[in-house]
Amino acid sequence: AMVKVGFVGWRGMVGSVLLERMMEEKDFDGSFEATFFTTSNVGGQGPSVGQNSPPLVDAFSVPDLSAMDVVVSCQGGDYTNEVHPKLRQAGWKGYWIDAASALRMKDDAIIVLDPVNRAMIDKGLQDGIKDYVGGNCTVSLMLMGLAGLFEKGWVEWMTSMTYQAASGAGAKNMRELVLQMEKLGAVDPALKNDRANILDLDRAITGIYQEDSFPKENFGAPLAGALIPWIDKAMENGQTKEEWKGIAETNKILGTSQTIPIDGQCVRIAAMRCHSQAITIKLKQDVPMDQIEAAIASHNEWVRVVPNTKESTLSELSPAVVNGKLIVPVGRLRKMTLGPEYLTCFTVGDQLLWGAAEPVRRMLKIVLCHMDGKQWKQ
Repeated sequence: AMVKVGFVGWRGMVGSVLLERMMEEKDFDGSFEATFFTTSNVGGQGPSVGQNSPPLVDAFSVPDLSAMDVVVSCQGGDYTNEVHPKLRQAGWKGYWIDAASALRMKDDAIIVLDPVNRAMIDKGLQDGIKDYVGGNCTVSLMLMGLAGLFEKGWVEWMTSMTYQAASGAGAKNMRELVLQMEKLGAVDPALKNDRANILDLDRAITGIYQEDSFPKENFGAPLAGALIPWIDKAMENGQTKEEWKGIAETNKILGTSQTIPIDGQCVRIAAMRCHSQAITIKLKQDVPMDQIEAAIASHNEWVRVVPNTKESTLSELSPAVVNGKLIVPVGRLRKMTLGPEYLTCFTVGDQLLWGAAEPVRRMLKIVLCHMDGKQWKQ
């Protein structure tokens, strides 16, 4: 019988990007039967993916989900926490592939980033592990750029200072950012005139931030023309959860036997969907720059080493350029004045692609091939 794959949360932002990518890569090739689930519109019309899809099915129906061989969820952590345990308790033995963080750190789940941990994924499939979860966006994007250094065993510790896009907080937050920009842009046109006093313009902008009508329900503070140095909830040690994910998830993905310390500050900035990171790496030894650049550049087909010049940096190392692309540029690479074993770099990646949808899309390909007794090589 044909393998049945259920999709939940396909209308949301990550789910939409997932379907878009699957269409681009012709993943709906008739090799599996797709069923689309819904939390709000049972019986409605599914997306058009080039094959007849039956009416939408109830995403909370354990019997309907149980009929699937694979469930792919982009519906978020609350949904996973509610439905996944019920499905497993009902005896379902299928593959659960998820973009949300809920199951990431469970012992019987694998965080998937196949260009980095394909061997771990393949071993998991052999060992009968059934839960596969996409990683935190900043962690996945950092590893897509720098896995070559970890693979060589050169990294003693690392810090990442992040510049994270609105998309990481959700669609409502992206809209709110644009609404905030509009508010600022709607300042008195006379003040924008070249001959106007710049301090008057500045005071007007500050005034707009303080208006009760300034839209900040989602972010809780102005982001446009500003930033917010706090992402996710507080941890007891003073980190935010986003900062804690750096050490927890990176080490889990890499399967390290000895924990590599990773920490930093996670900051929300007024970018739409690309996360950037300024990284400091303490190397175990003084590795020459040409070897470092070669290790980074040769790790996978998406990473790009950007020359450390103003011209290349401005044209290649910016969210404005990387938006909507799978490439992960790494630039500003140099040894620091702290000493020859201190390396710094800056990297940018699309939060919705390698940061969310792409590892999930690829994991589905890997699982389908595994079920067919083959190994997926793209």
